[in-house]
Amino acid sequence: MTGSGDLQELTELVADLLGAPATLEDRDFHLVAYAAHGGAIDPVRMDSILHRRATAEVRSRFERYGIARASGPVRIPADPEAGVLGRLCLPVRWRSVTYGYLWLLDDEGRIGDDLLARAAPLAERAGLLMARQSRERADLGWQLADLLSAHAEVRSAAAAALAEVLEPPLVVAVLRTPDDEPQPLNPWLLPRSVLTTTWERDQVLAIPQDVSTTETIVGRARRLLEERGSGPVAAGLSEPCPDLAGVREGWLQARVAARVADGTTRSWPDLGALRLLRLGDDDSLAQAVLTPGISRFLEPRHADLVRTALIYLDHAGSVHATAAALNIHRQTLYHRLRRIEEISGITLSDGRDRLVLHLALTLAPHLAR
Repeated sequence: MTGSGDLQELTELVADLLGAPATLEDRDFHLVAYAAHGGAIDPVRMDSILHRRATAEVRSRFERYGIARASGPVRIPADPEAGVLGRLCLPVRWRSVTYGYLWLLDDEGRIGDDLLARAAPLAERAGLLMARQSRERADLGWQLADLLSAHAEVRSAAAAALAEVLEPPLVVAVLRTPDDEPQPLNPWLLPRSVLTTTWERDQVLAIPQDVSTTETIVGRARRLLEERGSGPVAAGLSEPCPDLAGVREGWLQARVAARVADGTTRSWPDLGALRLLRLGDDDSLAQAVLTPGISRFLEPRHADLVRTALIYLDHAGSVHATAAALNIHRQTLYHRLRRIEEISGITLSDGRDRLVLHLALTLAPHLAR
């Protein structure tokens, strides 16, 4: 894959040629590379470097100058009240498509047409590299999607194609938004070793286990999706996949974890009995644990008793620990336990009944009924 190092080198060459600090951003105003030249800086450049992207306000301000459609340099005037210096924007294009922007701080207007003409081939080269990397990332995304296919031959071909790119063991992450058709993540914002795709409404990331910041990457991806206004994003992580053939199973694990995450991040190894959601469809699980009595017990009007039962079972049937957790007297707890048995039709002194009730209380909130 074309490395971002080439784009960093090009950015430095432009900065040296034009004698000005340079910043390269993609078309969504996310930082790709930057080069210092002198001490000039303003809040826009500082935010871009520190936060790896420009704010929505900055993007709106600069796009008003037509940079997305421009085929040549665009001069952006200074805004003294905001402390923003004047700058030049060199659209980074390839075959009439804008892939990003090269920004040069030029508050005094020193960069003339002759220098810009000499910089034009460098901007074009950056456009070629960004176009190539965009295409390569898209191709890798499709191949990752093929690893998730239900068809073994498709997965096998994808594993062969990705063997030199994606090195196991891997952790698969699934991010879910309330949107029916989630927008894909911008791959420029992820480390090069991380692949991403969308599959069956899931935003899927394949993260090499040697990437020590797995939760940081997932957290960043969640924030990026939430900033689009789609609502809270739930994330799930699989256990490590030992080979590419196991990525589909990793996806199935991660989507169960995301299903129960409720706007947080959950990991498959920590799900406990919730892992049973991976083993069958909701109807089968409901038939196994939701007896008529338990279904009646789970009605909203018994919410306090349901909470009592769950805490009692989570504390292994300890009356002392349960009463302390609920901050109630033991006699009050005994009364509630009798009511639980009466309504649910189970016997709390029977280990098999307790198991069924505990599974029902654990799984029911996540079953479609």
